[in-house]
Amino acid sequence: MKVLYLSDNFPPEKYGGAASMAFDMAKAVSKKGHDVVFVTTTDDKKDEGIVEYRGIKVFKIYSRYNEKWRAYLSLYNPKVVKRVEDIFRSEKPDVVHAHNVHYHLSYYSLKLARKYAKKVFLTAHDVMTVNYGKAYPVNPNVGPTDNIVYDTSSLNKIRNYKWRYNPFRNLAIRHYLGYVDKIFAVSEALKRVLGQNGIDNIEVIHNGISLSEWTTSQKGIDELKKEYNLENKKIILFSGRISNAKGGIKLLEAFKIVADKIPDAILLILGKKDKYVNSLLDMENRIISTGWVEGETLHNLYALSSVVAVPSLCFDSFPNINLEAMASCKPIIGTCFGGTPEAVINGETGYIVNPNDVASLADKISKILDNTDLARKMGQAGRKRLEKEFTIDKQIDSILEGYRR
Repeated sequence: MKVLYLSDNFPPEKYGGAASMAFDMAKAVSKKGHDVVFVTTTDDKKDEGIVEYRGIKVFKIYSRYNEKWRAYLSLYNPKVVKRVEDIFRSEKPDVVHAHNVHYHLSYYSLKLARKYAKKVFLTAHDVMTVNYGKAYPVNPNVGPTDNIVYDTSSLNKIRNYKWRYNPFRNLAIRHYLGYVDKIFAVSEALKRVLGQNGIDNIEVIHNGISLSEWTTSQKGIDELKKEYNLENKKIILFSGRISNAKGGIKLLEAFKIVADKIPDAILLILGKKDKYVNSLLDMENRIISTGWVEGETLHNLYALSSVVAVPSLCFDSFPNINLEAMASCKPIIGTCFGGTPEAVINGETGYIVNPNDVASLADKISKILDNTDLARKMGQAGRKRLEKEFTIDKQIDSILEGYRR
């Protein structure tokens, strides 16, 4: 079977969660003996062309435009769709599986795929099929176990995007989704949000992680502890940019409370410090940033941490950070917004909180940092849950079953 994957982004240039998962899926399907081709875009003209990356043939199509036109060009990008059709025609795929096509490849590529392939699928990684960006809860102060409603209304879009709002965008997207045999959503939470906005024909397949590739080195761990002065520290790990959407600002507020109670607590940011972090001069030695890391270095940083924080304030479909923490046997303080509660079992593999409640966020972090036995027990339970529910093999078996129906 020949499978062609579509994704606006592609590693190593861009390592977003969706791009990484799309490529991991392509690698895993290739290892199962299928012929795999990947089509993506690049904003650098010199990188356009055909390359081989880790054994997979990759077509890179040049696309660059002002984001103000996104609500229109995400539907039909004339500079890209002709090239996409040429690739479909030459490669003759049995299956086309799209991931993120809501920027450059455009939803029109799904209609083209229907013309050339026997089966067409889309994995929804986020709410972009119904929204223009991040979706936030109507009531940000809900309890962690309450029913949460997200604001994806037209009024909200007009208020936030003004003249960039395209009243026909969502109707056009639903039209193009009609050419898809099945939509795979990465969480039940995402399926609910899409369903509330008129999108059906959805099957939930959670993301998976390759445990065989999740390797660590004690020597590497010791070197990182020395490099960042982390010996005998209690480390809260946060992966990503300190932004409001991902809850970074709330985490910093909570960390101030934690740091006052636990003198050896450190906040380790796998990303860059921003202006807000740099303004906290009194916390300078307590907040450490590694910049962008990957591979075994990333795995080792997870391994030396005490707890992993995933405090998103926006709808976060199914953060891969949860799976990485579970692979490392680490407890998780996870957000109630989105699909995290489908990975993290409250009170067993970590805690589910509303990050807007900074006091509760700080309390749950402190509870784990103060109790190494609890942290170990939760981390081990998380690892067992990962091995049972969220491996790449389980994910790919479900995907291939969908292809064959």
